[in-house]
Amino acid sequence: MGPVPYAPEGWTWERLMDEALAEARLAQAEGEVPVGAVVVDKAGRIIGRGHNRCLRDNDPSAHAEMVALRMAATTTANYRLGGTFLVVTLEPCLMCAGAIVHARVEGVVYGAEDPKAGAVTSCLEAFEQPFLNHRPWHMGGLRRRACTAILKDFFNGRRTD
Repeated sequence: MGPVPYAPEGWTWERLMDEALAEARLAQAEGEVPVGAVVVDKAGRIIGRGHNRCLRDNDPSAHAEMVALRMAATTTANYRLGGTFLVVTLEPCLMCAGAIVHARVEGVVYGAEDPKAGAVTSCLEAFEQPFLNHRPWHMGGLRRRACTAILKDFFNGRRTD
C-alpha cells in the first residue's frame, strides 16, 4: 500500500466518515445492519451513497459499499470509478473488496475492523493479492469508536428483543 493521499477537495476524511455514519443511521432506522458508505471523487463531489439494504431489497449483495458503488457508476455513467475514494463505516467483506477492485476505486477508508469477515486486513488482505491488476490503497480505524458503537448498539438491541 502506498501513502494515503490528502482527502478530496473541501473535505477531511473525518467529515466524509460522518457522511458514511449518517448512512449507517438510515440503515439502523430501517432495521438493517447499520453500515454506511459514500463514494467521493477527487473534486470533492459525493457521487454515491449507500447503506445496507439486504433485507429491504431481498438482495444478499446490497451491502452499503455495493449500493454506493452502483450509485456512483450511475452518476458517472461509467462502471470504472478511477480517481474515487470509498469511505465506509465497516471494513469491506470479500464481495465488496472484489467490486472495489473491479471498479478501480483508488482508495478505501473504513472505520471499524470486521474480525469475522473483513477482507482488507482482518481475515484476508484482498487488495494485496499478487494476481490483481489494481490495488487500492486503504486506511482503517477512522472514527473507530463511533463506527463500532453503532454496530454494538444495533446487535445488543437485537439480543434483548
